[in-house]
Amino acid sequence: MNWHEWIIHHEFIVKLAAFFGIFFLMATWEQLVPCRVLVIPKKLRWTHNLGLVVLNSVVLRLVFPAGAVGVAVFVQQQGWGLLNYYSIPLPVAIAISIVAMDFIIYLQHVMMHAVPVLWRVHRVHHADLDYDLTTGIRFHPIEIILSMLIKAAAILLLGPPVLAVMLFEVLLNASAMFNHSNIQLPGGLDQVLRWFMVTPDMHRVHHSIRTDEANSNFGFNLSWWDRLSGTYRDQPRGNHQGMVIGISGYRNPEQVEHLPGMLALPWRKAISDYAINRRKYDQE
Repeated sequence: MNWHEWIIHHEFIVKLAAFFGIFFLMATWEQLVPCRVLVIPKKLRWTHNLGLVVLNSVVLRLVFPAGAVGVAVFVQQQGWGLLNYYSIPLPVAIAISIVAMDFIIYLQHVMMHAVPVLWRVHRVHHADLDYDLTTGIRFHPIEIILSMLIKAAAILLLGPPVLAVMLFEVLLNASAMFNHSNIQLPGGLDQVLRWFMVTPDMHRVHHSIRTDEANSNFGFNLSWWDRLSGTYRDQPRGNHQGMVIGISGYRNPEQVEHLPGMLALPWRKAISDYAINRRKYDQE
């Protein structure tokens, strides 16, 4: 058994180790050098945000026992997907797969803001009143299921190597915790890195209470898609320490920072317009 076969065979261990490793690293970094002063007690937010993560993990395992890697194994066995029609070196196929799947996640994120029924579900992620690494893993179970369906469809179409899907899953989870973390990189380093990857300062703009700022910087991992699609925004109007995080009209901690409230949030209030296309932007 070679190294990449070992990684695939021990998928659960690898993903769990990566999750806890990145979580511990970013939690320590946030504690030592925080960017913002949090307004909600961390104990409250972390208890309910991580409770939602546990619930999502159970739901995902029940609905999709094999997960994305299982779909990739099946597709490879059947010889389906574009990449299986060509003889491509494994490193090249992995690179193509990761970039392609990252673009699909970018498009999925844009649609979550553009379509009212999807925004209902996605606003659980945006309603967090603070911004730290647990925000990056806080999603409604319905969104988690939809995301898995989209990834499965992408795998069926693309036919990526199993290792590529495994690496992408780890990378996506790690980058979500990194770019949602309550840290601030030195200005020069941040500007260089965001040509290639999404940094905490870049993505924090996306969680602004101002709708035009929230409808920018949709990328999770690679920053290219926002620049190429015209959805890139360099900085918020104010500074990162003073910007308001969350969604206007959803400021009650009982509704947005407690697990029952988060699960019920998609069914609160009517949405009669498109989140991106027809909102009146604040031009202050």
